[in-house]
Amino acid sequence: MARNQLEVLNALDLAKTQWYHFTAIIIAGMGFFTDAYDLFCISTVTKLLGRLYYFDPTSSSPGSLPPNVSAAVNAVALCGTLAGQLFFGWMGDKLGRKKVYGLTLALMVVASIASGLSFGNTAKSVMTTLCFFRFWLGFGIGGDYPLSATIMSEYANKRTRGAFIAAVFAMQGFGILAGGAVAIIVCAGFKSKYDRPAYQVDRRGSTAPQADYVWRIILMFGAIPAALTYYWRMKMPETARYTALIAKDEKRAAADMSKVLDVEIAIDPQNVEEFRRNQTKFGLFSKEFARRHGWHLLGTTSTWFLFDIAFYSQNLFQKDIFTAVGWLHSAKTMNAIEEVYRIARAQSIIALCSTVPGYWFTVAFVDHIGRKTIQLMGFFFMTVFMFALAIPYYHWRGTKCDSGFCGGHHIAFLVLYAFTFFFSNFGPNATTFIVPAEIFPARIRSTCHGISAAAGKAGAIIGALGFLYAAQSTHIAEVDKGYHTGIGIKNSLIFLGVTNALGFLCTFLIPETNGKSLEELSRENAEEEGVELVHTHSARRTAPIE
Repeated sequence: MARNQLEVLNALDLAKTQWYHFTAIIIAGMGFFTDAYDLFCISTVTKLLGRLYYFDPTSSSPGSLPPNVSAAVNAVALCGTLAGQLFFGWMGDKLGRKKVYGLTLALMVVASIASGLSFGNTAKSVMTTLCFFRFWLGFGIGGDYPLSATIMSEYANKRTRGAFIAAVFAMQGFGILAGGAVAIIVCAGFKSKYDRPAYQVDRRGSTAPQADYVWRIILMFGAIPAALTYYWRMKMPETARYTALIAKDEKRAAADMSKVLDVEIAIDPQNVEEFRRNQTKFGLFSKEFARRHGWHLLGTTSTWFLFDIAFYSQNLFQKDIFTAVGWLHSAKTMNAIEEVYRIARAQSIIALCSTVPGYWFTVAFVDHIGRKTIQLMGFFFMTVFMFALAIPYYHWRGTKCDSGFCGGHHIAFLVLYAFTFFFSNFGPNATTFIVPAEIFPARIRSTCHGISAAAGKAGAIIGALGFLYAAQSTHIAEVDKGYHTGIGIKNSLIFLGVTNALGFLCTFLIPETNGKSLEELSRENAEEEGVELVHTHSARRTAPIE
């Protein structure tokens, strides 16, 4: 037997799209704007850190971060993010979404500023403090994943819920663009005032001492959008689903949503009592959860894990592509600030042409063709384009020569690379974020999303850290300084293509959530498995319906 739905939840599911929906998207989305800025801006400054703190006057190449330091700088924020996703996901279910939502943002503000103020004048002290603060930055960022997704899913109506959650996540694209823009502006300003010769002309003089301010300003800028959003996060009411289903305060939930929706929502005490009596109460580690949602959790964790291995590995061959098309020159032909400028410019072009459009294609189509279809399509085309890049890799790239790469088909090389980014974002990058916020019961929704996201970050650590070593050339002469020979970029891409194919198969473990209420998907108040909910016809409400 299916159970009646609470009036306040019906009102949310059937509400017209209103201004408060867009307000929630902006408030939650600015957190993801900051998340993306902070996580991705480090890639624009790692070369500069190497030049500043690991300069060797006897070397014909500019200083670079040693393998262990490079791994730590790139992966420590991801480790913090993984821990934050688990911790704040659990806290969101125990204390409420709103109570811990502001804490994650405050932590991001403090850690962003502290990262730029990493103290000391030796490589060891600066790198140690930078890694320490970036771990806590990642910890705050991690909390934003389950909380933002859960809050947006619980605020949204069922008709456009996917687009709203995807729009929050799509703010990452603008965060990546902002990271590139800030780096370009800062570098342009410093370069005009402190221009220096190329490294091959003057090894020591190619890096201006003032360049130490460049990376610090870029990192600290991430605190600004987070700080501007803090007040509005604190003004958001708790979600009605947490208040009604977990805190058991249906009157407060109705009052909060009446203000938000600007309508009257009446409460039927008899319906509330029946709902409470029949509400499911199983926990995360119960047999009932395993029976109802075990395969779902396996699906959300496995697909996010496999996707992030591929997604966070794609920057490994950026250097070859950017060099091949002339966006980057050999490091020794540039000074330190010019190198940061060119890296930021190249990454911004890719983000503008493929990453950002991919996000917003998902926003436009996710409620029309469904989450599962988009995820399957994304994994399929990522597999195709990865293999298309990998198998004839040297045909696209060409052979190494003094000026970079000679021969090859560089425009096709760049287009294939851009398409892998487009279909990752018009695909599993967005849908792996959306689905875990929809299919689990409210009392463990944030926890399960945190677990799914943490599985993704485990994949990201493998992608960013493991392939840093694995993608090294099979020829010792072409291996980066401090590394050993690996399996090469071509074989790495083939492996990533297989990873995407596995993600395609694991997608069949998740259900299609399009057009269904959260309670219908999670069977929040269904008596037995396989029974869908029906909405009560006795609910007294004046909420607008579509």
